[in-house]
Amino acid sequence: MRFGRWRHSQFDVYAVQHLRNNIAPGFLPGKGEVMASQATSGADAKVIERAGLDQLIRILLADGFQVIGPRTVDGAIALEPVEGTDDLPAGISDDQDGGRYRLVEGPGDALFAYGPGPHSWKRYLFPTRERLWRARREGTGFVIDEEAEESVRYAFLGVRSCDLSAMAIQDRVFDNGAFSEPGYGRRRAGAFIIAVECARAGGTCFCTSMGTGPAADEGFDVALTEFANGESVAYVARAGSEEGADVLQRLDGRRAKSSDVQNARTAVEGAAASIGREMVADAADVLARNLESRQWDQVAKRCLTCGNCTLVCPTCFCSTVEDITDLTGTEAERWRLWDSCFSMEFSYIHGGSIRREGAARYRQWITHKLSSWHQQFETSGCVGCGRCITWCPVGIDITEEARALRDSEGGH
Repeated sequence: MRFGRWRHSQFDVYAVQHLRNNIAPGFLPGKGEVMASQATSGADAKVIERAGLDQLIRILLADGFQVIGPRTVDGAIALEPVEGTDDLPAGISDDQDGGRYRLVEGPGDALFAYGPGPHSWKRYLFPTRERLWRARREGTGFVIDEEAEESVRYAFLGVRSCDLSAMAIQDRVFDNGAFSEPGYGRRRAGAFIIAVECARAGGTCFCTSMGTGPAADEGFDVALTEFANGESVAYVARAGSEEGADVLQRLDGRRAKSSDVQNARTAVEGAAASIGREMVADAADVLARNLESRQWDQVAKRCLTCGNCTLVCPTCFCSTVEDITDLTGTEAERWRLWDSCFSMEFSYIHGGSIRREGAARYRQWITHKLSSWHQQFETSGCVGCGRCITWCPVGIDITEEARALRDSEGGH
């Protein structure tokens, strides 16, 4: 039976003081020796083929990691446990646009010829549902049972550059220097990151205008670039951390030649050149200047306030907390669940919800994402992955809405 509910707002990130710093400072990449901040040069790269990728997965499994990678599930590319390249989406690509997602035939034996799917790595680092503590009645009081630390270590295979940036953004959210979220910190510090640079742009991507892709520059242990190698594909692999370099040394393969590196670079440059969407350059200022624009009412006529955009977004972090108890009143638990600023309950205080209209809720989301996030975390909350465009049932495009606000200034 539910008896309590508390909501974690994006504007009150560290309001909950029970998430004390239970782990040592510096659990996040860039603050210690967990991960190097810069990739190694092309001179240190190695070329592997599909058999080498299989070997990489086997090495990580043998080292105790649970490998999470792309799989075809229910007509979409999902992020699920994998045990070999046979689990990966070979020869599959996708067709994405506003409110549209289809899997289509891809090029040959390519394993990573798709754009961002409905899942992001957030679902493993910041689970949709997590128990924070459990208590049981003992005599006239309660005893709090500590939650056992998770033993699983994740190896993420296929992390795009935009999602690397999303992880870096969430690192700032969950560690503000004074307080850290312990569960996120343990999972993040233990993760092994295998980035895959994009050789093909997704239909709704706009990472180039956000400065987040398609090339991967930092934040990974190993980076792969898939390129055509005769009738098959091969991968230029380079290390971005000491742990990644150790894994690469254990892989069969040959030293990358300058032509291999150039082929990989050409593939990524082709992806960048084919990106068709662009965020307005001054989005943060545009949003801040237009809080009372009539444009909000126009987008509200289409917005269903379903919250899909927040669920697929790799950086959104809103949550709610629910307390439950058994019928005897002898045991109680507190759970944290994902939430969305598009729900009526999200802004509920005594007397009702603050944001009753859809226009107010959409304004809250996009203004925080593109503008006030800079004030909180010194960066945009958007990485240009395009998921919110693809998975919006009515195809609302965040880049078009920002541009419409800019164009509407001055009454035009």
